[in-house]
Amino acid sequence: MKVLVAYMSQTGNTQKVAEAIHGEISEDKEIKTLDAVEGLDAYDFAFIGFPLIAFGPAEPAKKFLEAHSAGKRIALFITHAAPEESEEVKGWLKTSREAASKADIVSMFDCQGELAQPVIDMLLGSDDPNMRAFGELGPSTKGQPDETRLEAARTFARETMEMVKA
Repeated sequence: MKVLVAYMSQTGNTQKVAEAIHGEISEDKEIKTLDAVEGLDAYDFAFIGFPLIAFGPAEPAKKFLEAHSAGKRIALFITHAAPEESEEVKGWLKTSREAASKADIVSMFDCQGELAQPVIDMLLGSDDPNMRAFGELGPSTKGQPDETRLEAARTFARETMEMVKA
């Protein structure tokens, strides 16, 4: 079985999760940035990771999923700045799942990542009180994904591979 771990990462959050997942796969595997992947035909299974940007999947990831995931068995892993249990995250994850709606999504993982300082500054300067409130969460995201979240990503990888092989 050949497995791909493909990701896009703007600030390093998703890359850390991708590396944690990749390290747990014992099968023939590759790790690549999403822009280096031409398609999924050469793989039996793919983990595809990306950040949420503007309350949905990052546009390059959305386009990749729409163009290449139909009929493929995949798992999604997603980073975002909000706490995982926040109500807003559920809708954002739904939008991510919809981008890969023609794929067989075996499993999905999400975790909090660190909100980049330029984004915090932009949010804090917004006229929208909801955006400012989100920007105020910025300091609480420092150091994410932490080791606890990376261990959760490793567990996700092992459990997903067990499901794929079953």
